[in-house]
Amino acid sequence: MTDTKDYGADPFVVDIEKDTLENANFRTTRWTGKHLQLTLMTIPVGGDIGLEVHEEVDQFLRLEQGQGRVQMGPSKDQLSFEREVAGDWAILVPAGTWHNVTNTGTEPLKLYALYGPADHLHGTVHATQTDAENDPNEH
Repeated sequence: MTDTKDYGADPFVVDIEKDTLENANFRTTRWTGKHLQLTLMTIPVGGDIGLEVHEEVDQFLRLEQGQGRVQMGPSKDQLSFEREVAGDWAILVPAGTWHNVTNTGTEPLKLYALYGPADHLHGTVHATQTDAENDPNEH
């Protein structure tokens, strides 16, 4: 995918599976509206999205390719919910829940996430997880 444009808040229609599978960046914000955001992610083998919590944001993640382990819980030291996931699975993360997704497979983990409200600045692109961790606009 060479087009990394964030199309929000214009009307937008996308082949989400194709767009997700073609995304090579760790994170690409694809559409940022007033109350919702679409983000594409590629997690390398052995990598993860990074343990995080969104106090006011519910999150929907859909895996399009790969295998992983999702962990969730009430604190970063108490991740009592753990499941194995793979392509075509969805993960729903309630606001205030610590969570992480780790790529446990042999190929990049490709997923998209919907947040409500938006969690990243309009147009955010992080080629790598290190870029995301060093971005002063990220939590």
